[in-house]
Amino acid sequence: MTTATQPFAPGVYGADPIHSSFGFAVKHIVSTFRSSFTDVTATLTVGENGETAIEGAAKAESIAVVQPEQFRGHLLSPEFFDAANHPEIRFRSSKVEFDADGTARVEGTLTVKDNSVDVVATGTYTEPVEGLGGETRGAVELTTVVDKNALGLTWNAPLPKGGNVLADEVTLNIHVEFVAQ
Repeated sequence: MTTATQPFAPGVYGADPIHSSFGFAVKHIVSTFRSSFTDVTATLTVGENGETAIEGAAKAESIAVVQPEQFRGHLLSPEFFDAANHPEIRFRSSKVEFDADGTARVEGTLTVKDNSVDVVATGTYTEPVEGLGGETRGAVELTTVVDKNALGLTWNAPLPKGGNVLADEVTLNIHVEFVAQ
């Protein structure tokens, strides 16, 4: 059994965009398609009472797809992220727990295309340390699995001998290096 702890001092911590990423992975026919968003923001707020909240967002337009351009266009279309009408993917925590053994558990709401689902993400945290410039830095790394259909990402295509092109389950991987503001 682990003991709850609060590794972050009271205050506001923002994501270092160079050292943070929001990625996803979904089974595609026989392999796994992985991508991420390059324009991400996140805030970790710790109150004087130790209560912690995490919020984050990713710009749908920033999905990392090298080629072909029409594939990127398909992902940004209404069949997937509908970036023109829903420019952001958002998350807001309802409960954040850090344990003395370095594990983290975050409950909250993920919203894609105005569809919201409750999620529980688990992973690890790194206790804050002093960076090269004297700033305080800590990290949180989380993983969860969501049903893409519950988020309005319902596009799929049947395979000739059964099954679908895409699996319903999508793994989300969040890595955030937080810097005290």
